[in-house]
Amino acid sequence: MAIRALKLVTDIHCFSIRMVKFRSFAASNVPKPLFILRPTSSRFHSSMCQSHSNPKFEVDAKISYQEFRKWCNGGGTFNESASIDPTAVIEIGAIVHSESVIGANVYIGSGTMVGPAVRVGQSTKIGYNVVLTNCTIGDFGVIHSGACIGQDGFGFFVNEQGNMMKKPQSLKATIGNHVEIGANTCVDRGSWRDTVIGDHSKIDNLVQIGHNVVIGENCMICGQVGIAGSVTIGDYVTLGGRVAIRDHVCIASKVRLAANSCVTKNINKSGDYGGFPAIPIREWRKQVVATRRTSKLRNLDGVKSSLLSDSE
Repeated sequence: MAIRALKLVTDIHCFSIRMVKFRSFAASNVPKPLFILRPTSSRFHSSMCQSHSNPKFEVDAKISYQEFRKWCNGGGTFNESASIDPTAVIEIGAIVHSESVIGANVYIGSGTMVGPAVRVGQSTKIGYNVVLTNCTIGDFGVIHSGACIGQDGFGFFVNEQGNMMKKPQSLKATIGNHVEIGANTCVDRGSWRDTVIGDHSKIDNLVQIGHNVVIGENCMICGQVGIAGSVTIGDYVTLGGRVAIRDHVCIASKVRLAANSCVTKNINKSGDYGGFPAIPIREWRKQVVATRRTSKLRNLDGVKSSLLSDSE
């Protein structure tokens, strides 16, 4: 019996040694992960940032990051210094930066960025992937997806060394009440005066509005219109598709421009205009008719001359 007991103990000891060897072999053959996700403390994050870049910048970034919170109504992100009405909806993926003011019943779609100190009036609807910086948005507005409002305008000069230098663009863009701005439309902020869009104006998709432009109330601007900087437009103005307006031009109220027209000088009287350069619509139509008649006569003269040459 003693011999059998000793043999049983020896077998158990050998089995345990084999299991330990197997476990060590299996552990040594398991590939190590490339990185391990661990909860990062603020001290570790700060030390890592300081070791790779400017310490002051990273400390400021860490502080500002800690000031962002999740908005309860929609799941978006907002800065603690922002003033947001409880009825506002900020969808997940949208960001509201510091000192911004969001009015009652405002809707902000996913991917939208509301920059610092931006004001959005009540009941305004903002689509997806909109960028708002250096601007004020009025009440009951609609801003469709992809629009950009308040970015720097296109202003440069050549310095004494012959290099192209950027002009300061330090003012804002002001959007009135009940304004609708189409998808992928751009409104630049001002350099010497604010860019302004009046109340109840409607802007189509893919419109470019340069810096310092002032647009009156109840205007309608169709797709692919380009308005250069420092243009002043009155009230109840309608711009057809692909109208181009050169810089520093003034257009009176109640002017309508036909599609593909180009404004190269001031329009001081209300009425309908068209052509390149834009002239009163009746004159433009007469020019079109005269051009067609001239081309037809030239074609007839060519046919006659060819027939005479063949007959000879």
